[in-house]
Amino acid sequence: MTRIRRGNIARRRRTKIRLFASSFRGAHSRLTRTITQQKIRALVSSHRDRDKQKINFRRLWITRINAVIREIGVSYSYSRLIHDLYKKQVLLNRKILAQIAISNKNCLYMISNEIIKEVDWKESTGII
Repeated sequence: MTRIRRGNIARRRRTKIRLFASSFRGAHSRLTRTITQQKIRALVSSHRDRDKQKINFRRLWITRINAVIREIGVSYSYSRLIHDLYKKQVLLNRKILAQIAISNKNCLYMISNEIIKEVDWKESTGII
């Protein structure tokens, strides 16, 4: 009986996993079992941290907007600005507002002043 050569599929699977873990250090890039464990751990961490990154950037944008807005006046805050933006139906998200706050503070001052005038005028006349 002739000899049967085996293991092509398993070898291909292992080499594919090894290519994923080629940049890992030590046994994490050499031993098959630890490679699979580290692959699972790396994928879980990347998924978790993508969500965390979105949260952190939103927090950063809010902080930047609030810092610039509070320079305008003591009584005006971030939450009031966002509330007035929604009332006026201005479609500027927090990322764009933060970019405006960093690059051109005067533009953000103008936006907030226009919104304050419009909202105060409507509240005083009772149109809302």
